[in-house]
Amino acid sequence: MNHMWEKVSRGEVYTIAEMSGNHAGSLDNALAIVRAAKEAGVDCLKTQAYTADTITLDSDHPCFFIHGGTWDGYRLYDLYLDAGTPPEWNKIIKEECERLGIDFLCTPFDKTAVDLLEDIGTEIYKIASPELVDIPLIEYVASKGKPMLISCGMGTEEEIREALDACHRMGNDRVILLKCCSDYPAQYDEMNLNAIADMREKFGVKVGLSDHSMGSLASVVAVSLGACVIEKHMCLSREIENPDSSFSMEPEEFAALVRDVHNAQQTLGFANYTLSPGEQRSKLFRKSIFVAEDMAAGTVLNETNLRVVRPSNGLHPRYYKELLGKKITKDVTKGTPFDWSMVNREE
Repeated sequence: MNHMWEKVSRGEVYTIAEMSGNHAGSLDNALAIVRAAKEAGVDCLKTQAYTADTITLDSDHPCFFIHGGTWDGYRLYDLYLDAGTPPEWNKIIKEECERLGIDFLCTPFDKTAVDLLEDIGTEIYKIASPELVDIPLIEYVASKGKPMLISCGMGTEEEIREALDACHRMGNDRVILLKCCSDYPAQYDEMNLNAIADMREKFGVKVGLSDHSMGSLASVVAVSLGACVIEKHMCLSREIENPDSSFSMEPEEFAALVRDVHNAQQTLGFANYTLSPGEQRSKLFRKSIFVAEDMAAGTVLNETNLRVVRPSNGLHPRYYKELLGKKITKDVTKGTPFDWSMVNREE
């Protein structure tokens, strides 16, 4: 049973380790990534369900070749041959997730993948950014009634709304949008994380981040802006080369990410002005009004014999000017916290 909707409904951050092609064609690697994800403290392990034949065409037409970026020179069909997860692995990976007590999530890229995932009891679906415009696929996934994540990389406001409307038409309102910059790796100055709050207000749904940048910084910032889900690519080692390794996090880095985003959420707290126990203790270091010299009764208070200093045992500093020029009514010694019994307030 997945805990994503329950967790985000409580206002907690839900973390997802995206395996993608980081298994490098090895089921042993795939299962090792699941175990590493568990050790890193993530909530969920995500895979992708497609084959080269279901996601693209085996064509040498020039438009099927990638120019620039991480996958420069790749033919699409060959990229997906190298990066794909064999469909039959998803059941095995899901069982390993269940054994370890973390959730399993998968991104289907066509209806046959959805049917396969339904057969193994998948309980969360994600729509990848490029599929944001595949309305028939979104409708089919939404019809299954499971919680959905929709990644919005490259999406216009109109396209995002159209995808949401497709879910609503199918009676599925359990949708979380993911802000995403579809570049690999994403550059900080192109991520526009301020859109998280705008998306939440504009579309009326919870919003998370699918983070393709390096390190934890963007994810921490996203949480501070209200992101409820953080998804990052995870690998065993960037030295295990595959199409996704160069922008993926290694296990130790991912563990640090999980700590960072949860600590970031804790720092947000609540909008109130109640002092914490630590702040109550620290009030000692506030200033107050003290007797700064030994004085006999009748001495006129001035800026030399009466001072505002630490600690906080004396009168509040707001009364300092009111006290100057008054006569002290009894003998006092240096270091005594000042109080109203030492003067005639009515004078």
